[in-house]
Amino acid sequence: SRALSRSTRPRSSSSPLPSRARVSRERARSSVVMGRLDGEEFPTYDAMVATLLEHEFLPEKDVLSLCERAKTLLTEESNVHAVRAPVTVVGDIHGQFHDLLEMFKMGGYAPDTNYLFLGDYVDRGYYSVETVTLVVALKVRYPDRVTIIRGNHESRQITQVYGFYDECMRKYGHAGIWKAFTDLFDYMPLTAVIENQIFCPHGGLSPSIDSLEDVRKIDRFQEVPHEGPVCDLVWSDPDDRTGWGMSPRGAGYTFGQDISEQFNHANGLKMIARAHQLVMEGYLWHHDQSLVTIFSAPNYCYRCGNQASIMEVSDDMTSEFLQFDPAPRRGEAQKTGDGPVRCPDYFL
Repeated sequence: SRALSRSTRPRSSSSPLPSRARVSRERARSSVVMGRLDGEEFPTYDAMVATLLEHEFLPEKDVLSLCERAKTLLTEESNVHAVRAPVTVVGDIHGQFHDLLEMFKMGGYAPDTNYLFLGDYVDRGYYSVETVTLVVALKVRYPDRVTIIRGNHESRQITQVYGFYDECMRKYGHAGIWKAFTDLFDYMPLTAVIENQIFCPHGGLSPSIDSLEDVRKIDRFQEVPHEGPVCDLVWSDPDDRTGWGMSPRGAGYTFGQDISEQFNHANGLKMIARAHQLVMEGYLWHHDQSLVTIFSAPNYCYRCGNQASIMEVSDDMTSEFLQFDPAPRRGEAQKTGDGPVRCPDYFL
């Protein structure tokens, strides 16, 4: 299975990929070291969060400063970031800012609620800039209460196709904010693990990875490559068939129940919690409850008619799913007719 050939690849961007030398650990550690916020800075970042919660833009200089501060924090985090329970796990958001606020109303605001975001903050929705800025601001303000990992849309190539690049150009007039965020994406941890029991990648597993230690050894400070373990962690999907299979997405793999159970057993895990796929009820169990998909963008693309959910993991490691519907909106496309409009298959 490790030698499966790739007949399809994601479409390449017209702009060249940055070299690994440019986005290496050495570059990460050469950033201006600012560390965690000190007490005197709390009011400034509280004001940033309050401004964003009112759906107002931050000045460009504040966004750039925020991204640099976040880099410093994320540089020191492991590829498998350890998360303590209780925590609320959030799936794809995709720029649906009002639905993110609706989720906070239901699940609670940080720091009263601990959050683990599984990636895909941008693209598709109308408000990727506001969404990713708020999530990153919460991470910087409450670094021990908020965890963010990388999704397949946290990449230069994908954001140039699915909306984030164009939105940054439209709202800020140039590509500088897009560049600041896509540089930041290279620093995000690839996965998290809750109390050493629930493994949380954005996408799924990889034939190149047998253990959490394999994940920890990866050099993540780079654009998501077209293949390999970094690609697989953000692109792969569970499947009803056993073993490894070629992904119809053109990146990552499909993997069966035998793969999930073997990985969980070898690493002493209770289950895998991931995002990455639209599921109509907001969550969906797979592989005899050894893996669950969580999707947190209700009425995805403003037309799919799906519910969203978040997963609350309690102190005793029991899980509860809270489902929610789209927030009321003004001036956005709404579902019409007697039933949901079928969402097109998401393949490259």
